[in-house]
Amino acid sequence: MQLLDHVSIGVPDIEQARPFYDAVMAALGACKVYDRPTALGYGERCNADDTASTCLAVYLDPTEVGTSKRHWCFKAVSREQVDAFFEAGLSTGGQSDGDPGLRPHYHGDYYAAFLVDPAGNRIEAVCHAAPPAPLTRNT
Repeated sequence: MQLLDHVSIGVPDIEQARPFYDAVMAALGACKVYDRPTALGYGERCNADDTASTCLAVYLDPTEVGTSKRHWCFKAVSREQVDAFFEAGLSTGGQSDGDPGLRPHYHGDYYAAFLVDPAGNRIEAVCHAAPPAPLTRNT
């Protein structure tokens, strides 16, 4: 069961947020579904024929973000996607809140990276899958 239909993240400067979220969402394979002067959307929006999709909205909110333990976590299909998410975020104004790596205190294959966006929101990408088994050659 996918629990979330959509989630919204507020930012005080949409122009500053746009390159950051464009980059990290592209690294995770999420397409942009809208780009407005006061809001950005990524993922797939649900409709009557597709009730399983999820969408992220980034919207203009002049309120200061401030320090918070609240964060948003996005699924990655591979550890390489987690790494790409992290590098994309750093290269577009984000700050590290935890380098890519295993977090075995969650479970043995929990591979994640944590970023703080330019506004101060905390985001994460996680891959729950074990790494692919190495190929073996028969001799």
